[in-house]
Amino acid sequence: MTTTLIYGGSGGIGQAIAKRLHQQGQHLHLVGRDAEKLAAFAQTIGASYTCGDVTNPELFAQATAEAGEQLTGLVYAVGSINLKPLRRLTIEDFQQDYAINSVGAALAAQAAFPTLKKNGSASVVFFSSIASQQGFSSHASISMAKAAVNGLTLALAAEFAPHIRVNAIAPSLTATPLAASLTNNPTVAEAIANLHPIPRLGTADDIAALACFLLSRDSSWLTGQILHVDGGRSTLRPKG
Repeated sequence: MTTTLIYGGSGGIGQAIAKRLHQQGQHLHLVGRDAEKLAAFAQTIGASYTCGDVTNPELFAQATAEAGEQLTGLVYAVGSINLKPLRRLTIEDFQQDYAINSVGAALAAQAAFPTLKKNGSASVVFFSSIASQQGFSSHASISMAKAAVNGLTLALAAEFAPHIRVNAIAPSLTATPLAASLTNNPTVAEAIANLHPIPRLGTADDIAALACFLLSRDSSWLTGQILHVDGGRSTLRPKG
């Protein structure tokens, strides 16, 4: 049985991906910061796991080793939402967002590459954001970090071909625990939902459906793509 390694495996999107893959008979190795939450979720789906923080560079070799030699899929579903005007951002804000979103993705791929290449027909899924290609106020730090993920996706897709496919998903606002500060306010959530041609917020399962497709052989001729799951917000203006 092959294994998929999921960073952010106890988060909203990570859990949704893990549940779908588990239903498909895939073995999973999960990585997360919250030891209690991670262990409890891993037990429900029979997954192995590594507890750690992606800002610790030593985590990646450990997680890859503990995932085992049958690794064919890598998901980096770790992110941050740091919405401040430029005047309020500190160097620590920029460094943290870059470390969590971009550097962590690169280090995860670097650690997993030898095993993924050995097993062949492997797939890597990163997470970008609609904010990497749309201009939103108070998004400077996260937009920079997610735009770096786009560049990483293209560079690694070229470097890893033909053995490993690399793609990224760029969601709009999705109702997950990470976004709770926005989505838990009904007025704010409704206002944001109505900005989308399909007027609702995304769900973790919306994102997981695409992630599982990208990890599967059904997407075997798809690499180097930044795929938007955003209710049409990045490209459509149906009201003029």
